[in-house]
Amino acid sequence: MSGPARLGRGAGGAAPSAVPDVLGPGLDVVFCGINPGFVSAAAAAHFANPRNDFWRLLHAAGFTPRLLRPDEQFESLDYRIGLTNAAPRTTRGSGDLRRGDFAGAAARLERLALEFAPGVIAFVGKEAYRGTFGERSEHGLQERRLGETRLFVLPSTSPANAAVPWDERLRWFCELRKL
Repeated sequence: MSGPARLGRGAGGAAPSAVPDVLGPGLDVVFCGINPGFVSAAAAAHFANPRNDFWRLLHAAGFTPRLLRPDEQFESLDYRIGLTNAAPRTTRGSGDLRRGDFAGAAARLERLALEFAPGVIAFVGKEAYRGTFGERSEHGLQERRLGETRLFVLPSTSPANAAVPWDERLRWFCELRKL
């Protein structure tokens, strides 16, 4: 399967993200990162930092039959997986984001949910969810929905999130996979 890939945009048509959205019809899950880091922006690929565990966790949890590389991100559509970010602005780290960087994020994700109707939008990190909706969350399935799309919060896969061990991250990815 292949589908349209569009550049993520901020509120009001702000400059596009350096990392393109990977979206199309018939998705089971859309993973929503917080924002592009410098390595991802330079590669124009999601989770491109070689120390980021996202692609390894995706494979280990059974979402993909083989380990995909960031430059193969559009192949994720073949596995009914989409990719986007909550904030389009590239920063050194998520701590450099401002509240305004998330302006329009909830409405944009709601449009995405209504247009593509994925089963789940999975936020890769609590801060991606908090930035989008302005409220804290726990890991796991959330009460909030966007249309019929369920929302799930995973631990961040960033190398900056070393406090959460691999086994704990994998457990949450496996919980999501069960949905």
